[in-house]
Amino acid sequence: MHDLKLIRDNPEAFDASLARRGFPASAAAVLDLDLKRRDAQTRLQVMQARRNDASREIGQVKSKGGDASALMAEIATLKSDIQAADEADKALAAEMEALLSTIPNLPAPEVPEGGEEANTEIRRWGTPRLAEGAAHYELGEGLGLMDFEAAARMSGARFVVLKGALARLERALGQFMLDLHTTENGYMEVAPPVLVRDQAVYGTGQLPKFAEDLFRTTNGFWLVPTAEVPLTNLVREQILDDADLPLRMTALTPCFRSEAGAAGRDTRGMIRQHQFAKVELVSITTPEQSAAEHERMTACAEEVLKRLDLPYRVLLLAAGDMGFGATKTYDLEVWLPGQKTYREISSCSNCGDFQARRMQARAKAPGAKNARPVHTLNGSGLAVGRTLVAVLENYAQADGSIAVPTVLQPYMGGLQTISPHA
Repeated sequence: MHDLKLIRDNPEAFDASLARRGFPASAAAVLDLDLKRRDAQTRLQVMQARRNDASREIGQVKSKGGDASALMAEIATLKSDIQAADEADKALAAEMEALLSTIPNLPAPEVPEGGEEANTEIRRWGTPRLAEGAAHYELGEGLGLMDFEAAARMSGARFVVLKGALARLERALGQFMLDLHTTENGYMEVAPPVLVRDQAVYGTGQLPKFAEDLFRTTNGFWLVPTAEVPLTNLVREQILDDADLPLRMTALTPCFRSEAGAAGRDTRGMIRQHQFAKVELVSITTPEQSAAEHERMTACAEEVLKRLDLPYRVLLLAAGDMGFGATKTYDLEVWLPGQKTYREISSCSNCGDFQARRMQARAKAPGAKNARPVHTLNGSGLAVGRTLVAVLENYAQADGSIAVPTVLQPYMGGLQTISPHA
């Protein structure tokens, strides 16, 4: 959600920022609606003031024994008019919120212009394995521990059944990530609901624009597309103390996405599924802290890949390729030998005060008169399924077995190699 004052003060700059995202100019529509609402509020205030004056006049007339019927009739008319004006004001407010809720966040000044082609590589780590490699689904099926057919029989496409050591490896990855983030990176582990109401998904920006990307139950719950939703909403409608910020939270949850816009993309394997596990990182900060926190969060996600010895690169996303609520995003892409390319495994975004305004989440400095919106940040630390994919392809042996990364062996009961039917 955007600050109306910012749009009023500099509509040209607002539209110019939207243009960098490839989004149409919107300031005129917002300001036109804003003017209508302020006019309506002025009329309402005038009528309320006249009602109050007329009420006092009735008392004065009656105290002198006069006839106050005309004033009483006027108040009756005003009461009806005020009710109508109040309803009109509420309707305009709802219309304004609906309009603002469809406008994406503004890109930070340092974000490059353009679409996906303008994404800028910031750094690389590790040495990619360039030799011919099998795809993860070939490796998993060769082990007899990855079953897409069984999943399809019960659930359809974009699901998988993991068995034996691969099921344990997925669990090990999630536990390793949580342990790293909670014991070394300062995040508090949270076990949140994965079913949420409309206002929670609205608060983080998935509604109303991206409803088709989500799954909804018949009784009004949404299955979370990421733990960003419940973690960020923990501060919904709260006034925090600046001294308590930043808040850092992490959670390992199942995530659910319809992949409505992904027809024909990554139809084989585990890259793009309807259900997957992910470790999420969320930070709540003051406006002054958020830029540094963004760099810190990205480094925390990178550390997972470093500990697993998985080559990766970091991209600064261009304005036209960022998510709806982000003002700046870094993508981490891991090297997949089976595809001979880097693929996204984490996206770390600074959302500024965009989500906080939707959630009415604020913070107040000691002695300050007013609270102000907090800044919110989120990132994957990491997507567990895609990390499993990366481990399979980067640790595959010539005989089709998978070497277990050293840091995961304690979580695997000391197992060093996953062999067929392990």
